[in-house]
Amino acid sequence: MLMDYLKELECKMAHDYQKKDKMATSILVQGPIIVGAGPSGLAAAACLKQKGIPSLILERANCLASMWQLKTYDRLKLHLPKQFCQLPLMPFPKGLPSYPTKQQFLSYLKAYANHFDINPFFGKQVVNAEFDHVCGVWRVKTQEVTMKKSVVIEYVCQWLIVASGENAEEVMPSIEGMEQFQGPILHTSLYKSGSMFCGKNVLVVGCGNSGMEVCLDLCNHNAHPSLVVRDTVHILPQQIFGKSTFGLSMWLLKWFSVHFVDQFLLLMSYLILGDTSQYGIQRPKIGPLELKNLYGKTPVLDVGTVAQIKTGKIKVCKGIKRLAHNAVEFVDGKVENFDAIILATGYKSNVPTWLKGSDMFSEKDGFPRKPFPNGWKGEKGLYAVGFTKRGLLGSSIDAKRIAEDIEHSWKALKAKPLA
Repeated sequence: MLMDYLKELECKMAHDYQKKDKMATSILVQGPIIVGAGPSGLAAAACLKQKGIPSLILERANCLASMWQLKTYDRLKLHLPKQFCQLPLMPFPKGLPSYPTKQQFLSYLKAYANHFDINPFFGKQVVNAEFDHVCGVWRVKTQEVTMKKSVVIEYVCQWLIVASGENAEEVMPSIEGMEQFQGPILHTSLYKSGSMFCGKNVLVVGCGNSGMEVCLDLCNHNAHPSLVVRDTVHILPQQIFGKSTFGLSMWLLKWFSVHFVDQFLLLMSYLILGDTSQYGIQRPKIGPLELKNLYGKTPVLDVGTVAQIKTGKIKVCKGIKRLAHNAVEFVDGKVENFDAIILATGYKSNVPTWLKGSDMFSEKDGFPRKPFPNGWKGEKGLYAVGFTKRGLLGSSIDAKRIAEDIEHSWKALKAKPLA
């Protein structure tokens, strides 16, 4: 019955589409379309496959997990223990360290895709996705360039899963004098190793996990890094009492309030890391877990950077006022010379640029309007995975929910009689 229904829908859809765009090819997809072949997209596809539901992943890059493969630095490891980062239905292989390396994580993702026979369509840039109210389907238009020729293909489906990620596009700040600065200015997406900056004075803009770790990497390669800390930030030790700080926090939250656990974390951080304010790093007034819950701002897990700040090998600077030829003027009036600037200014969602006609996602930040745990489901078969601001653990939770929800519609569709 399902195939008969799809054939009927395809005839109706094709007739309607010919009136709209005669230049594009239209392809009907039986199951959901997933936009993005990162960990979240793979998790959604695997959960669907377990329930016997086929899916099609459209990925703009030419590889799995392009963010991890192409835009991360060499020394990167998972910041959380592996048990909080594994995808549904398949744990990490035995023998891996608690914090797997970038290459170990990529090997796991490739094995995951092979295990569930997930084969994304690569090189498919989604440029528009919109619900067709007449036919009751999602029309997902992609564009790819082959031999200098642009090819447009439209995919049509009943369900659309947005898995393009929180980190789809680099955030590039506008700083006065950037065009005058004579040294390289690069985003962390282009940074691989501190080896190319040996002996150089390097300014790192941004004090999140990436900015802190890039500074440490520069130190290890005998560069001279300085870190711009413009806002308040919570820095926590990666481990407490030999246990993961994140894991310990999750365990304590089963028994105590967020406020109590925050006070515990702040006390432990003071005992292990010291008072960071004396080095120019002020903590927010709100505790780290409460801040994460309210605003999605992730605390930094220290992997050795604070120790280098204490020794003076990493300098802490105020916000930037302007750049000159080889100099940076800070808001406190200080002027220092630098050979290079690295922007650890993060990433943003790009969903509003291609998803049209839906109010599920905010135009402002490209995240679901409903906060976790309710942001995974929209209307008319629209879903989101990987937008929880809670890492891969949040992605796994949403992937399971989405598969269960679509399963009900899938079974009803299979049983639907022809009119």
